[in-house]
Order: sequence, then structure tokens, then C-alpha cells
Amino acid sequence: MYLSLVWHFHQPIYKDASSGEYVLPWVNLHATKNYYQMGELVRETGFPCAFNFVPCLLEQLMEYAAGTAKDPFQRALEKDPGALSFTDIELLRKIVPDEGDPARVQAKALQALFSPLQEAGEDRAGLLALQKEIHGDLIPLFKRLRKSGLVELLTSPYYHPLLPLVFDSHCPTEEKLPAKRFRRPEDGTAQLKQGRDYFRKVFGFHPEGLWPSEGGVSREVAAAVAETGFGFALTDENVLWKSLKEPYDRKKLYRPYSAEGLSLFFRDRKLSDLLSFEYQKWPAAEAVSDFLRRLEERRETSPEDSLCVVILDGENPWEFYPGNGVPFLREFFSRILKADGITPVFPGEYLKTHAPVRELNLVPGTWLGDFSKWVGDPAKNKAWNDLTEVRDRCGPSEEIYIAEGSDWFWWSGEPGKGEFDVLFKSYLREAFRKAGAGRRP
Repeated sequence: MYLSLVWHFHQPIYKDASSGEYVLPWVNLHATKNYYQMGELVRETGFPCAFNFVPCLLEQLMEYAAGTAKDPFQRALEKDPGALSFTDIELLRKIVPDEGDPARVQAKALQALFSPLQEAGEDRAGLLALQKEIHGDLIPLFKRLRKSGLVELLTSPYYHPLLPLVFDSHCPTEEKLPAKRFRRPEDGTAQLKQGRDYFRKVFGFHPEGLWPSEGGVSREVAAAVAETGFGFALTDENVLWKSLKEPYDRKKLYRPYSAEGLSLFFRDRKLSDLLSFEYQKWPAAEAVSDFLRRLEERRETSPEDSLCVVILDGENPWEFYPGNGVPFLREFFSRILKADGITPVFPGEYLKTHAPVRELNLVPGTWLGDFSKWVGDPAKNKAWNDLTEVRDRCGPSEEIYIAEGSDWFWWSGEPGKGEFDVLFKSYLREAFRKAGAGRRP
């Protein structure tokens, strides 16, 4: 059996629309702590993986690498500890909420930016220099890994829009839909093209594969992805089962399919979710043994050349694992490489020798199954209504495309996530301002 591991790297645009200042520090944190760590572990173990870089994340990573990011969190890290303001300390406490002393909160926040792989020490000047070095070497690291044949690089639509809802916000049949219908397939297509071209600007080639934001697909979306020039896309297995309308048979999961001229892979949801949410609670050796046992069960009941695709977030799970996931990932990669009958492969490479088995009448879906995390709730529907109003009155713009990002709707109405609402509204206001439409009523 073949195995493809796909790690998804994504953060939305965290800059305020009018000031250009970063409101949240998560790109800064993940760049040094998780993105670089994942690349280094692939280099160290020799385990081939696919990585999905969302273009709006790449844009922000490039700013940090160039030293042009207007980040008050970074300024707080670099200040003399005695000059830290209350606002500085509150920013730093987003990383280390259990500390109040200015000098200690700054020191702990800086140390928290690094993976255990770095063995960064405690010298403040040395840590800041190491941070700058990693920012500058992050994209070159993945270029080197690709050149050495260890990674396949994929992408997503530019600002991570949930394409089925951007194409038609009324496509879900099981949700209470917004009063106003958002239907802008031209925006989704523009974000596909823009994302593909920006990826080429950064890495030097057009990507063959796409992780549609949130795994969101539909027939319209598949056709647009294929027309944009992508060879394949990936989504969740629940979309396959809904689209097949046949009795469940897991063997059918481990083949590529086609829809509207696009080749499609469907991830093994159970294995992906175990890595995302469960194995963090287990001793590393036991967790890897459990994964291999489950993979062997799948191998024994599937054709020899089947492909099991595992896709998950490549940044957020590791904070819940001991040692930021390093002990687990080392054990995981090394033992899979030694496992009999399991061959790691890139999805794009597999597709060269294994054509899609059949055409699907694709049913709209996401990595979660339905669309309930993005539409249906009153707060989420209000956000869609607001976006629809601004888009209708102001036309397309970069600010509108940013406001179409899936994260704003995911977090809309959720407690403790007010910054996401602030950012979303800042882009709606800026769209109005640039269009000369004045302030929104």
C-alpha cells in the first residue's frame, strides 16, 4: 500500500486593513516553532511529505523574512524589558498567558517561539538573531527539500476562501442560510489564479496540486480548479461517500477519482483525526504502533497498489504533544519508513501511474462534512449578509477577497475570538473607502 502524508500550512491575513499592523502574532510564532520544524524533521528523517502552503500565509512569511512586517508583537520582543508598556505585555501574554512580570514575560515569549530542535538557549540577542535567521531560511529550506526529492509542494486559493460558499452561499442544503445570497464564482476563480501565480513567484513553478480551503469542493469548484490549471485536488472521504451514493466500502477510498476534469484524492478521516486530536494524549511509541496497526488493517483489505492519503493541519497539533511533537514525529517517520508493505509517495507522483477510477457527480462538502462551522449560525449568517452587501455595492477588490477568507466565518460568534471580527470588519470598511462608497450604514 502507498501512503501520502499532506501537511497543511495556513494562517489568514492578520494585518489591520487601514494601518497594515499585525493584530495577532500567529504567523510569527508558527514560522519559527512549527513550519521550520516540520521541514527540518523531513530533512533529518528522509521521510517524503507533501506540504500545502496557502498563498496569504506565504505573503506574510515573506514580509517577516524581508524584515518589513509591521508587527507590534515583534517590537515588544525587541524592546528593552524596562521600556515595555502595558500593551506590549498584553501582546506577549498571548504567547505566555501565565506570566505577568515584564522581563520574564518577554523572555518566556521569545523562548516559546522555537522548536526543541533549535536548542535555542536563553541569550536574548542570540534568540532574536536565530529568529531572524529562521525567517530568512524558511522558504529556501522547502526549496532545498523539493530539489532533493523530499517534498511535494501544493497550494490553496489565495486568501483561503471556502470556495463552494463563495461560488454560491446557498449550496448547503442542510443549513439555515443567510437572507442574502452570495454568488460570486468569478471571485473564487480569481483567487485560484492569483494563488497559483503567487506560488510560482515564491517557489519558481506552478503547483500541480490544490488543497481547496477547508477541503471545500462542489461541481462548480472542481470545474474552476481544473480550468485554472491544477492537475489534482484533495478533500475529505465524507465527500466521496455522499457523492458515490453506494454502500460504504473502505476499499473505494484508496483510489483517485475525477470530477469535472479534475483528479481528486480523498483523505482517510480516521487516521488524519487521530494525528490531529488523539495521539497527543498517548506515549509516542504506543501512538505510532496504533497508527501502523490501523494502516496494516487497511493494507490487508485493499488492493496492493492502493493509496491511503492522510491530510491534517501541519502547525497547530504540536503544541498539545510533548516536546512540540518532535519525539512523536521522529518515531512516526522512522517507523513508517521501516514498515513492510508501506511505501510513502507524493499524490502527484502516484497520479502519474494510477489514473482516476471513475467520474463522480460531486456533492458539495468540506473536511468536516457539512458547512455548519461557516454558515447557519446567526452570527455567521450576518457576516455573510454584510459581505454580500459590501461586495454588491463596491465590486471586487483585494479587500473583498481577504474578507471572503474562511477563518472569519469559522470564528464568527465564537467567544474570545473578537480580533477575527475586528479584522473582518476592517476589510469591509476599507473596501468601502477605496470604492468611494463612504462608510457602511
